[in-house]
Amino acid sequence: MKLRLSQIKLRLDDYQLPLPVIAARALRVKPADIVSARLLRRSVDARDKSDVHLSLTLEVETVRPVRPLPRNAEIVADKPAPEPVAAAKPLLHRPLVVGMGPAGLFAGLTLARAGLRPLVIERGRPVEQRAQDVENFWRTGVLDPASNVQFGEGGAGAFSDGKLNSGIKDPRCRRVLEALHAAGAPEEILWQAKPHIGTDRLRPTVRNIREQIIALGGEVCFETALTDLRTEGDQIVGAELNGAEVVETDHVILAVGHSARDTFEWLHAMGVKMSPKPFAIGARIEHRQADIDRAQYGRAVGHPALGAADYKLSVHLPDGRAVYTFCMCPGGQVVAAASEDGGLAVNGMSLFARDGENANSALLVNVTPEDFGDADPLAGVRFQREWERAAFVAGGSDYRAPAQTVGDFLKNQPSVKGGGVVPSYRPGVTWTSLDECLPGFVTAALREALPLLDRKLRGFARPDAVLTGVETRSSSPVRIERDAGCIGSLRGLYPCGEGAGYAGGIMSAAVDGMRCAEAVIGNRE
Repeated sequence: MKLRLSQIKLRLDDYQLPLPVIAARALRVKPADIVSARLLRRSVDARDKSDVHLSLTLEVETVRPVRPLPRNAEIVADKPAPEPVAAAKPLLHRPLVVGMGPAGLFAGLTLARAGLRPLVIERGRPVEQRAQDVENFWRTGVLDPASNVQFGEGGAGAFSDGKLNSGIKDPRCRRVLEALHAAGAPEEILWQAKPHIGTDRLRPTVRNIREQIIALGGEVCFETALTDLRTEGDQIVGAELNGAEVVETDHVILAVGHSARDTFEWLHAMGVKMSPKPFAIGARIEHRQADIDRAQYGRAVGHPALGAADYKLSVHLPDGRAVYTFCMCPGGQVVAAASEDGGLAVNGMSLFARDGENANSALLVNVTPEDFGDADPLAGVRFQREWERAAFVAGGSDYRAPAQTVGDFLKNQPSVKGGGVVPSYRPGVTWTSLDECLPGFVTAALREALPLLDRKLRGFARPDAVLTGVETRSSSPVRIERDAGCIGSLRGLYPCGEGAGYAGGIMSAAVDGMRCAEAVIGNRE
C-alpha cells in the first residue's frame, strides 16, 4: 500500500530519526510494517516561537493496508513513468537560443533532448571565467560590461542565493529540480520547502547543463551577442551575431535577461511589439544573521535542525503603494550588480551553507508605468538608469555604494558612520543619504513601512541595520508581447523568461524556457 503522509509534526530533537520510524509513528504501526519511506517535503514551522518544529511530507509504502487511515494520509496510485522525449523531425534550420540564464539553459536543454541541435549563444563568458571577472570587479571596482553579475553563463541567478521556490504551479517545476540535481545540485532541493542551491553550488551545476547540451548535439558560443534579426515579411529567416556573422534560422528563443537594455532598444526600433511593465525599486537591507535567527526561532535558536532563518515581509500603505522584501539571502552578502559604466546597482547573494555574518534582502517599493510619466515601452529602462547613475555619483563615482543606517534614514539625516552591522558590499560603501539616489515617493514609502514591518519581525527596523542602494533589477521593466503559443510579433520569435516579462526567478524562468522550447518543437515543420 502506497500512501502520502502530509503535515507530520516532528520535534527538533527528532530530526535525525530514520524516515521509516517517523512513518511508523505517524501511521501507528510497527517499523517492520514500513517497506520504504521517501521524504517529499520538509519545512520549519516557527509560527509559535514556543513550539518551533519540523513539518514533513512522506511517501510511504507499507507491507499491508493500514486501517483506519490517519486524516493526514491519502492513498497514492502508481503512475506510469513519463515517456522519454521523442526524437523530433529536424527543422530546416537549427533553432537559436539567445542567453544562458535559467530560461535559455533549459530551453537549450529541452531542444537538445528533442534532437534539434540548438545553437545557444551568450554575450558574456563561461561561468568559470565570469566568476573571476566578477571577483575582480568586487575587489578593484573595475567593471567589465561584457562579463559581470548580469551578463554571462548562468544569468543573474548565478550570483544570488540560488532560490528555487516559486509561486507557479506547473509540473515542469519538478522536472527542473530533477535536472538540476542530476547536474550536481544537492539532493536537498528535491524535498526542501524552500529549496536553494547557493551561488557556489549553482555555478558547477550550470556548467554541467551546458555540457549536457553539447553532448546531445547542441552548440554553445560565448562572447556572442545577437545584434539583429533578418526577416522576410513578418517571418524570421536569420540572425546577425556580433554585428557581422549571419546564421540562418527561423526559430529564435529570446532569453536575454532583464538587463539586456541594448537588445530591447534595437528590437523596439525594428517594430517588435513590447510594452512597459511594472517593477520595483529600493535598497538592500542588512542585519546580523544572529538577530534574524533569534527573532524567528525564539528559544530554539541554534538548534542543529535549523538553518539560517529567513523572512518574507510585505505591507500595503494607504496610498496604494506596496513595500516588500524580495530575494532574502540568509547568511549572505550584498553584491555589486552593475552592468553599465557609470551606473550602480546592488543585489544579494549567499553560498549554499548560508553561514555568513549578515542577512540581507531587497526592500522594494512597487513602480508602475504611470510613475515614468511616459508611455514609451522603454521608459522604465530610462527610469532605472536615472537612479543607478544617481547612486553611482552618491557612492563616489567608483562603484562604492551609497549606504545609510536605518536609524539615520528614519530620522531623515545622512549617515557618517555605521553601527553594529558591518556592510558586506564590496568594493565598499559611502555613508550618505539614500534620498540622493531614490525617488521621493520611494523613500517616503520606505520610511512609512519600516516601523510597520518591524511589528511583523522584531528588530527589522533596528537603528544599526544598513540600507545599501540602489536595487533596481528585481525584474524586467519591459514585456515583449507574445501570443498563447509563445510567439512574438515576428513569426519565429519566442520572447522568453524574466527579461521578456514572463518569469520572476530561477524556477519560473527555467519553466518558461522549457515551455518556449516545447512550442518550437510543436511548431516544427
